[in-house]
Amino acid sequence: MDGLEASVQKMREEGIAGPAIDAFTHYYQLLSEGQSGMLAESDIEPIEDLPDAEELTEVADPQLLDRVVVLKLNGGLGTSMGMTGPKSLLEVKDGLTFLDVIVRQLIDVRRQSGARLPLVLMNSFATREASLCALEQWPELKRDVPLDFIQGKVPKLLADDLTPVKWPDDPALEWAPPGHGDLYTSLISSGMLDDLLDHGYEYAFVSNVDNLGAVLEPRILAWFAGQRLPFALEAPDRTEADRKGGHPARLREGGGLVLREKAQTPDEDLEALQDTGRHRYFNANNLWLNLSSLRDRLRERDGVLGLPMIVNRKTVDPGDASSPEVIQLETAMGAAVGVFEGSAAIRVRRERFTPVKTTSDLLVLRSDAYELGDGGQVELAADEVPLADLDPDFFKLLRDFDARFAHGPPSLIGARRLEVRGDVAFGRDVTVRGEVVVKNEGREQKWIEDETVLEG
Repeated sequence: MDGLEASVQKMREEGIAGPAIDAFTHYYQLLSEGQSGMLAESDIEPIEDLPDAEELTEVADPQLLDRVVVLKLNGGLGTSMGMTGPKSLLEVKDGLTFLDVIVRQLIDVRRQSGARLPLVLMNSFATREASLCALEQWPELKRDVPLDFIQGKVPKLLADDLTPVKWPDDPALEWAPPGHGDLYTSLISSGMLDDLLDHGYEYAFVSNVDNLGAVLEPRILAWFAGQRLPFALEAPDRTEADRKGGHPARLREGGGLVLREKAQTPDEDLEALQDTGRHRYFNANNLWLNLSSLRDRLRERDGVLGLPMIVNRKTVDPGDASSPEVIQLETAMGAAVGVFEGSAAIRVRRERFTPVKTTSDLLVLRSDAYELGDGGQVELAADEVPLADLDPDFFKLLRDFDARFAHGPPSLIGARRLEVRGDVAFGRDVTVRGEVVVKNEGREQKWIEDETVLEG
């Protein structure tokens, strides 16, 4: 039995839906043909200018808002921070979790507009039960469509022969998420896409659950609908902090928009990828989707959208570098900008991108550099977003982070950068101003006294 046949059989035995198997088959065949999914710098051109959301004046009326759904990707467990439950249930601001803040944001727009505005989560099997349980405290969320659908999974492939890996010690490690580009496959295979369209929903605003800056913006919705676009992505200006992230560009041949991720960039082009002067914008993973266009495109391509392939090389056990090397076939949902003819990108404020990927990000969001409005809006209170760089040996895991900031985060509203190296714990009401580096090279924990002002 060859690798593809064995993989398909494994997926069928797992009860995975036909569209998901078809999508996996498509990418497996590309891989076996020698395609790498790479996008060279010589194939693309930088984007010089984009329409600016700040210059939009038309606001979506209640009738238009009534035809949009807010869709959040909620498949992550936050394992990189030592969490075992859904990342969306992490307390992030004023005692509220990601989901709490998102629900407040949505209810505020509903209250002002009278629109239905359902919240739909793309859960994983690992996040579904706990997340839906947490949402039970918000009975007003229930609408005419289900609250969630489940993202798919694909077999990890042994790098040397492309057969599905077997790992009896932990069979769950034999499977991988197929990247957030699986959104489109899971929408169709779950029946959610047809359900949304049948209930009169024409548009979806899609974002990651850990990005609280991604609030439904009626002006962007009006622009998207008015331009009759099939797909659009939000693109803030790149800074040094975004050098390694994906960026939109134009193909030299044909001039269409594409999204290039680091994993798709040849080694010799990494310098160009990270040149923020050359590639001015980055993908915030805030997307606008015409649901009818998605269904039409999937029907045209027999259920396979055809996103660019990402070949991710890892070990079968991510925590064991000596375990066998595997290939995970993935796609990025923002890459759909290159699949739909007439897609667009729009420049947005940096505040629409406030993700929490590390405890350093969490410190900034919990601090006074951001404020939480009455409607759940996360607003920057500082003149600029401060950068936190915490020593991963002592702050990477949430339990260690919380122990060292047991009395609350320091004030960062006047800070540009806080770097911490070594074992350091912070007292109550500490203030950071300017650029500050705190070092502890000793074995004993360093204590920053209450009400200390750290100024660089």
